[in-house]
Formats: sequence, structure tokens, C-alpha cells
Amino acid sequence: MKMAFLFILNLLGIGIYANVVEVCKNCQYQTIQEGYQASIECDTILIKNDEFVIDNWLIEKSLTIIGENGAHLIAKDGGEIITIATNHVNIIGLKFSGVTTNYLKENAAIRVKHSKHFLIENNQITDCFFAIYLEKAKSGTISNNLIDGNASTEAESGNGIHAWSCDFLTIQSNEVLHHRDGIYLEFVNNSDVIKNHSHHNTRYGLHYMFSNDDTYVSNVIEKNGVGVAVMFSRRITMKHNTFANNWGHAAYGLLLKEIYDAEITDNNFLENTIGIFVEGSNRINYLNNNFRRNGWAIKFSGGCEANVISNNNFLYNSIDLVVASKLNDNTFENNYWSDYTGYDLDKNGIGDVPYYPVKLFSYIHQQAPETVVLMRSLFVEIINYAEKVSPVFTPKDIMDPKPKMNIIL
Repeated sequence: MKMAFLFILNLLGIGIYANVVEVCKNCQYQTIQEGYQASIECDTILIKNDEFVIDNWLIEKSLTIIGENGAHLIAKDGGEIITIATNHVNIIGLKFSGVTTNYLKENAAIRVKHSKHFLIENNQITDCFFAIYLEKAKSGTISNNLIDGNASTEAESGNGIHAWSCDFLTIQSNEVLHHRDGIYLEFVNNSDVIKNHSHHNTRYGLHYMFSNDDTYVSNVIEKNGVGVAVMFSRRITMKHNTFANNWGHAAYGLLLKEIYDAEITDNNFLENTIGIFVEGSNRINYLNNNFRRNGWAIKFSGGCEANVISNNNFLYNSIDLVVASKLNDNTFENNYWSDYTGYDLDKNGIGDVPYYPVKLFSYIHQQAPETVVLMRSLFVEIINYAEKVSPVFTPKDIMDPKPKMNIIL
């Protein structure tokens, strides 16, 4: 057992000559506070299989804290459990619970304040108001944690992973559910959100605000109030993600508001009320995405310029495209549209006539939402066909001049 433990320390970059302080009910140090006081910089505190009630453990030494066999830290009186206030702290393999809702203070199971080079990994955080709260933290990693809250309403719940004014974070391979927002980033720059599963959260699966130069890759966001909201941010890269089953009166797979110079590529938008809702967002490339069986695939509001929508699959959506204002110099080209009925006489895989994705019924529905009950009726087919033959209302400048004849693989 000891050799295995030393091997783990070496993997974590911890010298084998660091002191290991064991804490358990039958150990020399029987409380967390005793073990902490006995430790020195760069030590490891090994918490064994017991439950400990904690009243905000303030960590001001560079330590590695490891839970063994289900070691469990429980909040005293519903308050904060751990506050990290120094650099080079690792929290690994612990269970946390019992942080209750507080309308005056955003209590968390783990709070990181003004710290660098931290690791929060392989923990289980359940029934906590906020799970992990980062403020002015840098160069840290949060990975492989199970974060399960108890949110019933937005007002009574906190966020799973909450980061404010941080840089160079890696948030990877976490499962986050039953919180207000699964992952919330505000003023967080140069950070990566990778391979997380955020689901069944009351508001957003992922929420970006005022955060620049971030990447969001290979995440699954499903069955939230809204999938992902990205607002007031620049140079965001979102690729290989799945946005699925985010249903509701105003639910989106992805909401973009005042976003500039972004890449949205190789994502799947599956069975959302709206796949992507866009407002005031410019110079975005929407490339190689799949929109399948959404209510609306893409809904553009005003102020969207210099966007490229190319090589996407639009498959069996109720409405592929809604446009609330002129799209100016936006480009639609080389997409596959399942509703396209054109022909390809020269057999080059590209339709010989353009496809006009904006249908008359989308305008009618915007003015009278209750007409949604007519969505699959013969009436809708007739008015859309009449508009296609003799267009009056739908914009003829919004078209795909080179629609693909086959699904893009």
C-alpha cells in the first residue's frame, strides 16, 4: 500500500521525501485541524475513511490533500468547507457535502482565492450550494469530479463550477448536474473547457460572460433549461461538442450575444427548441455542424455581419432558418438541406438551383406564435409553396447558391 501511495505522489510531481500526515479516528492526528497544524510546506495530508465535520478549513500552506477510501468532509452548519488561499494546493479523492443555500454569501464546498497552480481532481461533491468557486485564480486544473447539486429553482441554487476573474484554467472531464449553471465563467480568459458532461441544470449547462480567448471542446450539454450561453466575449473556439434535448419556451442549444471572431465547428445540435440563437454577433464561422430535428436550427436576430455558414447539415428541423433583420454580408454556401428539392444535372454533388432556407411560415409564426399548431398541416405546405413560386415576403438575398446534394460526412 505504501509503495503504491509513493508512486501516486511521484505521478503528481510530489517528492518522495515530503512528509505524509495521516488523519483518521485511530491515527496520531485524529482531526483535520491537528493534521493541518502538524504539516509543513509541500507535505501530503492523507485523510482516511472517516467522516469529518469542517468549519471552513483555511489552507495557507502548499499541500497535497488526498482522501482515501471515501473520506468525507461535511460542512458545519451549512457553511464553506475548504478555502484555498495559497499556491500549489492539490485536493484529490475526497467527498464533500452539506453546504446549504445562503442568500447573503455564495458558500462553496471548495473555494480558491487568489491562488495559482492548483489541482482539484477525482472528488465527489454532492448537495452543496456552490460546489467549486474560483476567484482571481490562475493556472489551475479541475478534472474528473462528480458534482451533483440539489437545485429545484434558480433562486435557491448555486453553480457547479463557478469562476470569476481567472486565467489559464483547464476544466476537464467533470460531470455536473442539478445546479443553477453547470459551469459559469465570468471574466475568464485563455482557458479550456474539455470533455465535460453538464446536464439537468435549471438554467445553463455552460455560461460564458465577458470571457475571451477560450476553447470549448468535446463537451456534452443536454437536458438543461438552456444549453450554453456565450455573451460579450471574443475569440471563442467551440468544436466537437454536443448540444442536445435543451427544450423549453426559450431554450437554446447555444445562445450567442455580442460575440466576435469565433469558430463554431464540428458540433452536433440535436433536438433543441432552437439550435443556435444569435444576436449582435459578427465574424463567426459556422462550419461542419450538424443540426438535426431541432425546432429552429438557427435563429438570427439583429446586428449580425460577416458570418460564414458553410458545410453544415440541416436535417429534418421544423424550421431551418429564421431571420429577424437583414443579414447584410453573411455567407451561406455548400450546406446540405434535407428540404432541398433541386436537381444536379451535371452530377457534381452540388444543386443546380439555389436553396432559399427562409420560409413564409417562419414569418407568420414570429407574428403569431400560436400558429405552431399548424406546423405540419397542408395549409403550411401550400403557403410555403405559393411563396416559393411567387416570392413576396421572404428575402431572396438569403440563399445557398451551392447546396450540397448529399449529407456532408
